[in-house]
Amino acid sequence: MNEPALAIRGLCKSFVLHAQGGVELRVLRDVTLEVRAGECVALEGRSGSGKSTLLKCIYGTYRANAGSIRVLGREVVGAPPRELLALRREALGYVSQFLRAVPRVPALDVVAEPLIERCGESAEALAAARRAAGQLLLRLRVPMRLWEVPPATFSGGEQQRVNIARALLEPRPVLLLDEPTAALDADNRATVVALIGELRRAGAAIVGIFHDARVRDAVATRVFDLERGR
Repeated sequence: MNEPALAIRGLCKSFVLHAQGGVELRVLRDVTLEVRAGECVALEGRSGSGKSTLLKCIYGTYRANAGSIRVLGREVVGAPPRELLALRREALGYVSQFLRAVPRVPALDVVAEPLIERCGESAEALAAARRAAGQLLLRLRVPMRLWEVPPATFSGGEQQRVNIARALLEPRPVLLLDEPTAALDADNRATVVALIGELRRAGAAIVGIFHDARVRDAVATRVFDLERGR
């Protein structure tokens, strides 16, 4: 049997609350999970059960206290920053709830940046990246009049669509989704659900948080309850 695209073993994560006298808050305890290509696993659990923390540990934003996280056979826990950046660039995508972009950079270039990083900055590569970014922005109903405007000025829903377009323009084998449809209207939720389905059928291994039960039921192949998973 093929190895899982994502393999988590015995993962533990805690935080030290210095403002409360150094109290240790244990969030993840002995989490074990495998996700294979073509699967979409929805994380479930009460608020505070560690769903977003797990995604951030997989992405390397948070450092786990113990255990192992392997993405396409490459270890995340304890990986040096350079290796972690390379892993994100080559294999690991992440759609957070918030768009983080350089001020004054037009939305079209924010979306095109991952493709430009891979293909270079020749005139031909730049034009191709911007065309691809524009096609995805159109599909996500971001009006052309906004493409040359910095997304910091956009509404929450518009920023989220730019965020999704940026993450999905250059698909990675493993994709992490933190409430990707939270700020979207019904039409745009349907578009994102369709995009997630296309990526899964193309072989992506997806782990996501979907508080909208309709979205979860439409995209997930199975559910992982973090509290029972402990």
